[in-house]
Amino acid sequence: MVKVAGVDEAGRGPAIGPLVVGGVLFDEETAEDLPSMGVKDSKKLSPRRRESLEVEIMDLADSWAFFDLQPRTIDKVVNRGVVYRKLNYLEAMAMAKVIRDLGPHRAIVDPADTVINRFVEDIKRVIPPGIEVHGESHADDIYPVVSAASILAKVRRDRFVAELREEHGDFGSGYSSDRRTVSFLESWFEDRDDCPPFMRCSWATVRRIRAAQAR
Repeated sequence: MVKVAGVDEAGRGPAIGPLVVGGVLFDEETAEDLPSMGVKDSKKLSPRRRESLEVEIMDLADSWAFFDLQPRTIDKVVNRGVVYRKLNYLEAMAMAKVIRDLGPHRAIVDPADTVINRFVEDIKRVIPPGIEVHGESHADDIYPVVSAASILAKVRRDRFVAELREEHGDFGSGYSSDRRTVSFLESWFEDRDDCPPFMRCSWATVRRIRAAQAR
C-alpha cells in the first residue's frame, strides 16, 4: 500500500508565537475519504470545525508529526541574511524533519518559496532518497492530505497562542496588521527593553516599536 504524507505550516507571518510545521500520513485509499469528511484548507474553516476535524483526521491517519519553530530559532536565521530566503530554508528543513519522521513513499508539500523546485530540492537533500516529494503552491487548497496537515498545524499553533494569551494578556492575532497586536507590543516595550522569547524580535514591526519606545 502506497503511503502519502501531506505537510504544511501555520503561523509563518505573525510577530508572536511559533511557526508550526505539521504532517500527516495516510495510505492512498484512506486519503480518498478526507473530502467527504469536510477536510479543506484550514483557513476556510472555523476554529471549532478545525478542532473537531483534528480528532477525525487523527482517527483516520496512520501517524502524524510536528516540528515547532520557536521565535528565537526564527530570529537567529532571519538575522543572518536575506529574510525570506533564510526563513524559507528553515521551513524546508522543518518539513524535511517531519517527512523523515513519517516515512512516506510520497510527500506533498505547500512550499514557502516562490521558486518551488529550489524548496523541494532543499528538502530532498536531507531525506531518504526513495521518498518522492511534490511541491505545489496552494497545495492546502488542492490536495486533501495537505489540507489535513494544515488543519493539524493550525490547531496546534492556536493552542500555543491561547497559552501565551493566558500568560501575557490579549495580543490579538499576533499579526503586525492587527491594531491590537501593535498596541500590545507598544505597551510591552513602554517600560521594558527585553524582547521576550515568545516574540519574533527580528520582525520589522517589533524592531520599529522597540526602537521607538526606547527613545
